[in-house]
Amino acid sequence: MGLAEELAQKLALDTIDAAEELGDPNLVDDVSKVLGAASQTTQEAFMTAVRVILSEKRARKFLQDRVAKARASGEKRERLDMSGRKILNSVDENAGGGGH
Repeated sequence: MGLAEELAQKLALDTIDAAEELGDPNLVDDVSKVLGAASQTTQEAFMTAVRVILSEKRARKFLQDRVAKARASGEKRERLDMSGRKILNSVDENAGGGGH
């Protein structure tokens, strides 16, 4: 990871934390504008980091809720070995649920 990406990632984490603490949904955009005035490259790295961090937070919340719901239901399932499972990505035919 280059210097710009590393600094942008740290700033993104701090900005998201501050936005949540302050209850300010516009803080990320405001910081992005300040960065853009000085360095478009750093601004792009910052916004990429923000998107990655927020998408990971959403996915982690989904996962935690899904596991909690399954555990609360009391339904027993056999443990699955995921090591041999094909991993879908955006270029796979069935990405997004299929039917495209």
